[in-house]
Amino acid sequence: MISALAGLVENFEFALVVIDAGGVITFVNKAAEQMFGYERAEMVGQTLDLIIPPRLRGAHHAGVMRVGSGSPSRLSGKTVEVAALRRDGSEFPIELSLSVWQGPEGVSMGGMIRDISDRRQRDMRLHRLAHQDPLTGLPNRIQFETRLGEALEAGEELSVLLLDLDRFKKINHTLGHNTGDSLLQALAVRLPAVLDGGATVARLGSDDFGVLIGGGRDVAAEAAEALLRSFDQPFGIGDHLIRLGVSIGVAVGPEDGADAEELMASADLALLRARKRGGRHCMFEPAMRSAIAERRALQDELLQAIEAGQFVLHYQPQVCLGTGALLGAEALLRWHHPTRGLIAPGEFLEVLETHFGALTAGNWILDEACRQLAEWRAKGLEPGRMAVNLFAVQINTGKLAETVKATLARHGLPAEALELEVTETIALDHEERTVAPFRELAEAGVRLAFDDFGTGHAALSTLKRFPLTTLKIDRSFVQDLLTDPQDAAIVRAVLGMARDMNLSVVAEGIETRDQEAALSEMGCRIGQGYLYSKPLPADKFTRFLKKPAGPKKTN
Repeated sequence: MISALAGLVENFEFALVVIDAGGVITFVNKAAEQMFGYERAEMVGQTLDLIIPPRLRGAHHAGVMRVGSGSPSRLSGKTVEVAALRRDGSEFPIELSLSVWQGPEGVSMGGMIRDISDRRQRDMRLHRLAHQDPLTGLPNRIQFETRLGEALEAGEELSVLLLDLDRFKKINHTLGHNTGDSLLQALAVRLPAVLDGGATVARLGSDDFGVLIGGGRDVAAEAAEALLRSFDQPFGIGDHLIRLGVSIGVAVGPEDGADAEELMASADLALLRARKRGGRHCMFEPAMRSAIAERRALQDELLQAIEAGQFVLHYQPQVCLGTGALLGAEALLRWHHPTRGLIAPGEFLEVLETHFGALTAGNWILDEACRQLAEWRAKGLEPGRMAVNLFAVQINTGKLAETVKATLARHGLPAEALELEVTETIALDHEERTVAPFRELAEAGVRLAFDDFGTGHAALSTLKRFPLTTLKIDRSFVQDLLTDPQDAAIVRAVLGMARDMNLSVVAEGIETRDQEAALSEMGCRIGQGYLYSKPLPADKFTRFLKKPAGPKKTN
């Protein structure tokens, strides 16, 4: 049959190899010659072993003998993937379709063969993309959680360590993303080097790494300490010597989680505790779940508070240190809880900032502060500028400038009457594109302050990017100003920098005349704190506005 169709099959795209009942090659086409690297004469008359890897020859012999003896082929009509052998000894994957027929000389078998090396490589690339982090070459989250799940199903005792790099975004913003990428690649080399060879290190997210290691709490604690010590040495990236901190959360399976999802959640809770403690490592404890339950309950209550209008604003004056004259007021959020009474922001603000209702709450604060300022002005009272704190979500929406301008217009206020406050942390966590609305607002006359300056590790480049008008010195530096030379030096440095950059400075947390005098002597002109007044509800602040100017303490 082949001789009759030789002209047709000679130009097939696929290779064709025909053998007799004894496994001897009787025909090959040009594509087969090119695929296997032999001339036709070198193949015809040879056994099939010529193109079969040695380890597979036994199975092929058995199959050929079975079909040659008249038994039906198990592969006839099917397409299978197997390995083949080239003349140079290299193996490669092929796709084989087998046909069997009875000819004048007995049983013949023909294989239609396609080289699938490219497809295999493509599949391998896709597999790597799906299971490997392309930047570091480490396993990604999918592969990490798959290995974790398989180990738990096998009943192994193991530990999960989740690592979060401290201030990595700052490095990206100040030194550039190329430097940040190089740092991540350096970590991908350093972290596995300090661990047992059986550990799995994976990159789970932007600056999040995971470690999977066999063993219980003692092994996990030892691994965590080794990882922490690896951060003692700075990273040399180009011309930069970078010191990096890390927080580590640890959970042990199966006691802290019977499946991958639960164990990862437990390690996440431990990581959250480690972050709050300022780094180092923290082991999971069951009580952490209670804390999360309390947080979720608080989230539910906050939703009710937003819907029921339970939030109120109190106002704290900002005064001239030299004369006591009122220069402005800061709007501060309070929660008028239906059963617990007035709740200070320290008990709920951290949760509210990440709550899905944060945008509604933040825009309400802005609107209410502007409304109250307009009301005071309509009564002939002048509190000066109104300072309003922003939530990160208000910046993320991309509509900050539009919202602020609309609010000012709604209440008939000039842009100069408003000062927006952002923390250094919020500023550091935002890309260059988010600076645009602040620049637009600055051009309109709205002022911008960095709140709690000195606690968020803002780089000078951050100060340059934002159109700042004011720095607020955190109360922690003012509190020990008179007894701690380092705090005094920090305050002095901030004041000098602000003077050179033509920025105003507000010192927060002033409680005594001695603090006021020291700040004034250093060149600070504006203060805020209990020496002048605690935060007051609107009606009491109205009475404060009607009093003669002067640095008088209010109880």
